[in-house]
This record gives sequence, structure tokens and C-alpha cells, in this order.
Amino acid sequence: MNDRDIQLDEQGRLRHLLTIEGLKRQVLTDILDYAENFASAGNQTVKKVPLLRSKTIANLFFEASTRTRTTFELAAKRLSADVLNVNIDTSSTVKGESLLDMLRNLEAMHCDMFVVRHNRSGAAHFIARHVAPHISVINGGDGSHAHPTQAMLDMFTIRRHKGDFTRLRIAIVGDILHSRVARSQIHALTTLGVPEVRVVGPHTLIPQEAAQLGVHVYHDMEAGLRDCDVVIMLRLQRERMSGALLPSEQEYFQCYGLTPAKLALAKPDAIVMHPGPINRGVEMASEVADGPQSVILEQVTNGIAVRMAVMAMTLGRHRGQDSEEAAS
Repeated sequence: MNDRDIQLDEQGRLRHLLTIEGLKRQVLTDILDYAENFASAGNQTVKKVPLLRSKTIANLFFEASTRTRTTFELAAKRLSADVLNVNIDTSSTVKGESLLDMLRNLEAMHCDMFVVRHNRSGAAHFIARHVAPHISVINGGDGSHAHPTQAMLDMFTIRRHKGDFTRLRIAIVGDILHSRVARSQIHALTTLGVPEVRVVGPHTLIPQEAAQLGVHVYHDMEAGLRDCDVVIMLRLQRERMSGALLPSEQEYFQCYGLTPAKLALAKPDAIVMHPGPINRGVEMASEVADGPQSVILEQVTNGIAVRMAVMAMTLGRHRGQDSEEAAS
């Protein structure tokens, strides 16, 4: 059974969101279009809509997170769902309870969705294969494999600024090797029709199979940034590195840190993105992170709307009368 078979129900509708890989362009476009209905909700006096009233969503974060966990929680609450934040550090898994036993107990509490973040690749897929048929699973990041909602909020941000994906040149810079975000971004960008996706970084941080994903590989940052419409910087993931993959953070910044001078090589209206958290002075200069071309905080805001859309779609709500209800 491949990822697409797991993620879609018999009618071809989204049941789980585990990875971008294998999903058709229309599914991604539906997520982006549906998210537009929720994008202005944060500016309204009453931010909640009743789409998921009576639903219970459990956040299962086996790995530390701030932006992802809190935006998922806000998204669920704005859809009027009940939210259960499971403290993994004090849960029964610490006492030896298996993951499947924990899931069965949560199912017995009538949960409708699990949002899963785990340090092991494939954890969300494992859970999706073992949950009851009525439960949806959203991957909040698994190992170095995938982070689909981060990729989709990035796509949402890009579309709002640039419109047509089919005319863009986009550079993803940094630790490609360990980045689940980069993998999901590459699948999303190519599926949405971006003609040129570049990955930029040192030899030690770009996987050997990168070119097989349909991207252009650059080891020289200046060449990689030239004439780009979007520059996506990535965090150096020291916690996933083994061995001396980098000489020093200072040298890394000199070669691959984004400075105003390097950004000037991209198009004048290029936008700068980062999934966070930012290591200032390592991946990016503060003048860029806080500068006029940065849309990093917009990414955080857009994450709420996109996660609302994914939650609503996977729990069976689709465009039509529900869209009108969400926009009202």
C-alpha cells in the first residue's frame, strides 16, 4: 500500500495528510483554496467557526515544538474542536506502555484526529495504518522524512505573494540532507508546476539523490541565488547530524548565510522565507530576517489557516456550503 492509498479515501478525498509525495496537484490546490476561507478569520472579532464542533483532536508531540504545536492547537480551537494535548514526557509510554496501547486508549476516549510529531521517520504512517477507520492522522513532522503542513503553509505564502507557480525560480538553501521541510517543499513545488527548484548548500548537506527529485543542485550560493523569486533558508539541524559535516558555524555563515549582499543577487522583489526557528548569524543575518523582503512571520500566521483547512478536509468537510460558512 503506497502513501496515496493511505492518504485518500475511496472517493479520492483526503483522509490523512502524511506526506506531499504522491498527491495530485488538485489536492494541493484544494488545500490552498480552502485555506483562503480561513485566512482572514484572525482579523475578525469572532475567530471561531463551528465546522468541527463535537470533534476531538489529540496533539501527540514526541518531539519539541513551539510553532507547529501551537498553530495546530489554535487551528483546532478556531474550528470549535476540543483539543487534547498529550504530555508525552509524563504519559504512560514513559512507564513502558506501547505506542499502540496508547493509541487504543485515546481511541476509547472518542478522539477523531491525531496530530503526530515524532523524531522517527515513518511514525505518522505507522499510526495511520493502525488507527480506527474514523480517525484521521496529520503528520506534524517525522524524523528527516516529511512535514507536509509546513510545506503547504509555505506554498500558501508563496502563492499570496507571487501568484502563478509556473513562472517562478525558487532556491532552498542550507541543510537539505536532514530537512523534512525541504523534502516536502520540493514535492509541493514540483507538483504545483514550479519550473526551476534549486537546492543550495555544501556537499556534505545535500543528499546524493537530490537531483533525482527534479531539482538543480548548487554548491555556490551566489550562483544559486541569482535571479530567484523566492529564497527559502533552512535551519542547521545539529541534533540530526553525526560526525563533522561542518567546519564551523562562522565559516558556514560566510559561505551560505543569507546577507543583504547575497540577497541582492536574487530578483529585487524576491521574498525570503524560513520555517523557523532561525539561528541568526548562522543561517541568516538579522538585517535580512527583519528586513522588508522577509515574510517569515507571515508564514507563522498562514500556518493557522492552512492547518484549519487540512483539519476540516480530512475530517470530511469540503468546499461548498462549508466554505460559505467558514467565510461568514
